[in-house]
Amino acid sequence: MVATAATSAFFPVPSSADPLPKPAKKGNGVPNLKPPTPSRLSVKANAQAPHKVNGTPVGLATTREPVKIDNSPAAPPPRTFINQLPDWSVLLAAITTVFLAAEKQWTLLDWKPKRPDILVDPFGLGSIVQGGLVFRQDFSIRSYEIGADRTASIETTMNHLQETAINHVKSAGLLDDGFGSTPEMYKRDLIWVVTKMQVLIDRYPAWGDTVRVETWVSESGKNGMRRDWLVRDIRTGEVMTRASGLWVLMNKKTRRLSKIPEEVRREIEPYFMNTEPVVENDERKLIKLDEKSADIIRTGLTPRWNDLDVNQHVNNVKYIGWILESAPPDILESHELSALTMEYRRECGRDSVLQSLTAVSSNLDGAHNGSGGAREVECRHLLRLEAGAEIVKGRTGWRPKARPASNDDASG
Repeated sequence: MVATAATSAFFPVPSSADPLPKPAKKGNGVPNLKPPTPSRLSVKANAQAPHKVNGTPVGLATTREPVKIDNSPAAPPPRTFINQLPDWSVLLAAITTVFLAAEKQWTLLDWKPKRPDILVDPFGLGSIVQGGLVFRQDFSIRSYEIGADRTASIETTMNHLQETAINHVKSAGLLDDGFGSTPEMYKRDLIWVVTKMQVLIDRYPAWGDTVRVETWVSESGKNGMRRDWLVRDIRTGEVMTRASGLWVLMNKKTRRLSKIPEEVRREIEPYFMNTEPVVENDERKLIKLDEKSADIIRTGLTPRWNDLDVNQHVNNVKYIGWILESAPPDILESHELSALTMEYRRECGRDSVLQSLTAVSSNLDGAHNGSGGAREVECRHLLRLEAGAEIVKGRTGWRPKARPASNDDASG
C-alpha cells in the first residue's frame, strides 16, 4: 500500500469525480493528442511526495494555485495484487483456535488404554509363530457371548477353536475354497470332518476378558489328523481350556470317508508338529442310551438355516447346544461344565428332526456330599434322529460353581 501511495504522488490517477478530458477532434477527424499543460496537473489530497531524495530537497515546479477541496466521496483505491490478498492474521488465528480445541478434546477423551492387553491383535487377524507351525489368535469376550453367569458359554469357546483352525490353514496359504480345504483336497472334493472332540475347561473367561488361542496339528494314524488347542488368559498366561480333536477326510459329493491322498499328505505334512496331545485320550466306552436308560429326553429339535455351514451340514458346535438341551436344570444351576467328550457318528442335514437324551451317572441327591457341599457330576448324552440313527454320543463332567463371598464368610 505504501508503494501505491508513493507512486500516485508522481503520476495522476483518474477518478470518477475528476474524469480525464476527452481529446478534441480536428476538422479532418484526427483527435488532438496534445498532452495537458503542466499547470493543470492535479494532485490527490491524500498523496504525499517525499521531501528529500538521498538527502537533497526536491519538489515539483508548479504554479501556485489554491487547493480545491472536494467534498465528494473518495474513489476506492485501485485494484492491485497486494490489496486483494486475504488477511492472513485472521486465517492464522482461526487455525490456531481449531488446533487448541482439538488438543483439549483429545486430552478429555484420554485414548490411552486402561489395560495393556486392549491393543493386542486389535483386528483379530492372528499370526503364525514357532517357525510357522503354531497359529495364535486373540479374542475379546463380547456381551452377546456370555451366559447367565456372566462368563463365556461353551459354544463361544468352541467357536473360537473352530475359527483359529480355519485361520491357521488360511495363514499357511493352504486354503482354497474358503473353509479348510487345501488345493489338492479341493480338486478331489474332499473336506475335513471331526470324529472325536475332547475339551477340558479349568476356568471360563468373563465379559471383557481377552483370551489367546494357540493351535497346531499332528499326524494321527495313517488317515487322520489331530489338532490341539490351548486357551490362555492373555494377562496372566494361565491355561484356561485345553482341547484335542481328531479329523478325517470325507468326500463332499458321496458323503463317504476317504483316505488321505499322497498329494494332500505332501501339502499338510510340513505343518505337523507330532507332539503329545494336550488332552489325554479318554478311551472309556460311551454307553448307548435309550428311552429306558435316559433321565431326560428332548424331542422335535430341528436345524435352522443358519445352523448349516458352507459344506451343507450342521456345524459341529451346534451339536453341543442340542446335547445340553436335555441336561437337568438343577445341574445347570448349581454346576458348570468342566469336561466334554463327543464322538460324531454321522452328519445332520437341514430336514432332520432330532432327539436329545441325557442320563445322570449319579442322581441329583447324590450330587451333594454329606456336609451339604456339592460334588462333581457326570452325564451321558445321545443325539439321534427320530428314526433312531445316532448322530453324536457324548459324556460331560460338571463341577460345582464357585459360591460368591458372603458377609457371613467374611465375618467368620
